Parts: sequence; structure tokens; C-alpha cells
Amino acid sequence: MRQVPFVNPKRGYQNLKAELDAAYRDVMENGELIQRRHLKSFEENLARFVETRYAVGLNSGYDALHLSLRAAGVGVGDEVIVPAHTFVATASAVVHVGARPILVDVGRDFNIAVEQIEKAITPRTKAILPVHLSGHMADMPRIMEIAAHHRLAVVEDACQSLGARLNGKGAGSWGITGCWSFYPFKMLGAYGDGGAITTNDTRIAQFARRMRYNGEDRETGEYHGHGFTCLLDNLQAAFLDVKLRHLPDWIARRQAIARQYRAALSDLPDLLLPHYDDPRHNDVYQNYTVRARQGSAFSEFLKANGIEVLTQFRKPYYRHPALNLMEQGPFPETEAISREVCSLPMNAELEDAEIAEVIRVVRAFYLG
Repeated sequence: MRQVPFVNPKRGYQNLKAELDAAYRDVMENGELIQRRHLKSFEENLARFVETRYAVGLNSGYDALHLSLRAAGVGVGDEVIVPAHTFVATASAVVHVGARPILVDVGRDFNIAVEQIEKAITPRTKAILPVHLSGHMADMPRIMEIAAHHRLAVVEDACQSLGARLNGKGAGSWGITGCWSFYPFKMLGAYGDGGAITTNDTRIAQFARRMRYNGEDRETGEYHGHGFTCLLDNLQAAFLDVKLRHLPDWIARRQAIARQYRAALSDLPDLLLPHYDDPRHNDVYQNYTVRARQGSAFSEFLKANGIEVLTQFRKPYYRHPALNLMEQGPFPETEAISREVCSLPMNAELEDAEIAEVIRVVRAFYLG
């Protein structure tokens, strides 16, 4: 039985071995470990890619969310609107600044249902935190209109959508910040954790640079508050800078794989594919997340037949009692998604034979 991995970091390294090894030697032979030229280069190149004025390298996507909310002035007693269907870090960042996450259900595209946002706004609402899930952007034009009308900050959780665009404008360039994760299995993944914010606001960029290093301005030595230790390591920045050069080609490959999946699977009525036929969007397919009416029976069949899939949202985060969010709801679309969700293998290293095997096994589940 052929095994098809969900991601393939070993193959990814082999494809870039010469460039990555050269970056490693450059950092190590020069002893440039903390906040040196490689970090500055990566930040400049990331900002250019996202089309913002600044990028600030951080230790994780969570740190990007956390510092962004602090930069927006969100604190104790405030409320922040977040989607009910997302990774828990989105809500946790709100909690850790002392605010309360207010959950809003999602739509068919897995992203926040914009028509439900205004019903959730109260006098305590300070910000909206939309998530661009799986490489498909939330409806940012409408979200920005709502935010402007109610004088709310917008922080984009763009951790899964680097390179995605809507109306020609990139994820992470709409709100006061875009928040990025470079977790190893992201499209742009480090060899360890990593993150960043992108922003057009000089004050926010300066705030993040200081707070990521214990509140210190590294040029003057002056402390500007009690900060944190969440700086992107220079070595990881060097690796990410190498990978960023290849990201456009990787996105094109992911889009090609998505087209193959669509062509081969769109005739299966019990399988909802992540294609939304909205010409405003250019999706990048961080994940190829389908909805199978058969739920776990579908995903377990794929795993039993050598196809590694991801079903991490099977239990919505607000259903975990320790998070103290269970009083909110109901969220019918999120509940339906949680029963049906399954992400098929999707990475730029997938070979055509592996794609064909995924398709074969999926069709075997439905057609025998």
C-alpha cells in the first residue's frame, strides 16, 4: 500500500539543501544568532511580499496575535469578535490581554460569517479578529466597512493564508496588523516555530520591535514597558528568507494540485470541495479542506489506506470546558464542519503519483 504523507519536510529540505545549508553556514560561521542582518533581510522581504511598509519577526503566530492586540489597546473589560471555527490560539490571545472573545459562527467557506458580526457588537467591543483559514481570505471589504462604522480595530489572523489575495489586495495588509505563523508545516515554515506581524503603522511596528525584546529599544537601550521574550531567531529568519524566494512557485504548485483534486472529485455529491467560484479571491490552499457527509468514516478510511489526513477541528475549541467559552453559541455551521472536516494531503512536494493515489482512495470510499 502506497503511503501519502500530509506534509513532507524531508523532501522539502532535500529540494533546497544547498541553499539552506549555505544559510546555516553563513549564520553559524559569523556567529550571528540574535537580531542580526538575516532577520532584517527577512523582515524587509516579507513586508515587500505582503505589500506593507513593515514586518516584525516574532517567535510564533500566537505572539503576533498577542502583541497586535496589545498594540491596538485591547485590554481588561474589552471584547474582541473572533470566529467560532479556528485554532484556539486566536481566542487565547484575546484572553491573555485580559479581554473576552466573542464568538461568531462561520460560513460555508470556513471563515467568519460577516452578516452575523454586527449582532455581536456591544459597547465593550474593541476589535474584530477575522481568520483567513486554509488559504482563503475572509470577506475583508465588508469587515473593514463594519469596523470603520463602529470604530473598531481589525487584526488579521492570516497565519494560514500567506500570499492569498482578495480584490488584488493581500492577506495581512488590510487591518492594523497581519499576523503570521511559520510553524514548520505552514507553506512558509521554519525549522522550529516562528511568526511575524506585517503593518503599515510606524507606531505599531516600533511597539512590536520593543515588546518582542523585553520592552527594550535595542538601539538606545531604553525600556518602554514590561515586554516579552518573543523574537524570531536569526537562524530561523535566514532559513525563512531562503524559502520566501520559492513561495510563489510553491503557491502555483498548490493551486495546480487543487485543480487536479477538483477535476477528479467534483462529481461526488457527498464531498464538498473548497472551491467557491468567487472571482475576487486568489486562494493559496494552505490546506485542501473538504467536508464529507460521512465524517470520521471517510477520514478513517483514508488513513487506513495510506493517506495521511488532518481532522484537527473535530471538537470545536469552545467545547473544551477549561477554556470557559461553553456558554456561547449555538454555532450550527461550526458544529456541522466539526463533524465533516477533513484536510487532504496538500504540499508543494507532492508528486503526481501521490496525488493520483489520494484521488483513487477518495473515489474508492464513495464508489467502491
